[in-house]
Amino acid sequence: QVQVEESGGGLVQPGGSLRLSCAASGRIFRLNNVGWYRQAPGNERELVARIADGGYIGYLDSVKGRFTISRDNAKNTVYLEMSSLKPEETGGYYCYLGGEVGGSWPTSRFETWGQGTQVTVSS
Repeated sequence: QVQVEESGGGLVQPGGSLRLSCAASGRIFRLNNVGWYRQAPGNERELVARIADGGYIGYLDSVKGRFTISRDNAKNTVYLEMSSLKPEETGGYYCYLGGEVGGSWPTSRFETWGQGTQVTVSS
């Protein structure tokens, strides 16, 4: 019912910037909780940034002041702006979307993940 497409990853030098996008399509009534996770090789997936239902925004301590999560409700899209990137932030970045599907009113809830986009920070 809900399709997700991530984009924006790539190779960037240390100190550089990238903008990730996560676009959802389908019969989406609204998005509630959304977030970005990161998984480095050999490590568990960790939460980097999230927007909770109600608008609370939270960040992993190590990215505060450098990463910004945002959403465009009209486009059902979530963004992650990353600046001053560090080599240890290399990994797969995955968006998480939770929300409701429906037409004139919500009919059911959904949770889904993006396919992941690779971010490599290297000189």
